[in-house]
Amino acid sequence: MTTDAARRSPVLVVGETLVDIVHTPDGAVTEHVGGSPANVAMGIARLGHETVLATTLGDDDRGRRCREQITDHGVTIENLDAGGHTTSTAKATLDESGAAEYDFDLHWELRPVDDLGRFGHVHTGSIAATLLPGAEVITRTLTDAREHATISYDPNVRPTIMGSVDEVRVRIEELITVSDVVKASEDDVAWLYAGRSLPEVMAAWGGLGPGLVVVTRGGDGVTYRVSSTGEVGDAPARVDTVADTVGAGDSFMAGLVSGLLDGGLLGDAAARERLRTAGLEDVTPAVERALGTSAVTVGRSGAYAPTREEI
Repeated sequence: MTTDAARRSPVLVVGETLVDIVHTPDGAVTEHVGGSPANVAMGIARLGHETVLATTLGDDDRGRRCREQITDHGVTIENLDAGGHTTSTAKATLDESGAAEYDFDLHWELRPVDDLGRFGHVHTGSIAATLLPGAEVITRTLTDAREHATISYDPNVRPTIMGSVDEVRVRIEELITVSDVVKASEDDVAWLYAGRSLPEVMAAWGGLGPGLVVVTRGGDGVTYRVSSTGEVGDAPARVDTVADTVGAGDSFMAGLVSGLLDGGLLGDAAARERLRTAGLEDVTPAVERALGTSAVTVGRSGAYAPTREEI
């Protein structure tokens, strides 16, 4: 596959779709379509990439709303079988700063994804990658797709639902070993590796296989490391106003994947090799795009997915 063809290959996102039920400090309650992988899929599609989301949705009003919004964003949905369950929800309680705490009602079962050979890149993350029984399908999907496609992963940890930190850490490191790009938040790292420094954890993750490790640090911006040389870069956040932080990390992930695809550093096995030898200057444009997409998102309520024109 040529580089141009790889950039045009469909992106597969595998993971949960749910409805965020947002409670604000003033007592208002609103509902937004969400779920980290669904948000990432919508974000990638809005940036102009053909995107397929393998997920599960209930046959209920919330599920129908999710289908409508996701497809309106240009995403094709596959594997719609929730095993008779209702559509999953996440109650997000916002504090005065706009930060969210979550309480989940989640159901995660998944059929294997058909015809993996059509995809040039696969993304997964968050609850779906750790919660059984669906997590087993994700493992097989990434392993099988890795022969021809690149892989990105966002642990996006949710301590209240994922289990003990020791068990979750083992699972996350297992997925990192089959990934080319890993993006996590500073809070993710602090929970997973209490007492260890950020540079130490990023170097350890890079040693497991990814060519690029990125850690977002909220208002302090982002730190990123290329495995080829061990070089570390920092970039400031671009945020002017914050409506809330719902979906900010997912928007960053979508921008990062989009930028790396456009840069020929994701999209097929040859792109994987280019990423493995990339320097900081090669990945910086993708990081800048990610900062731009997340800046737009935090300025809106809910997990808003910007277009290229908006960043």
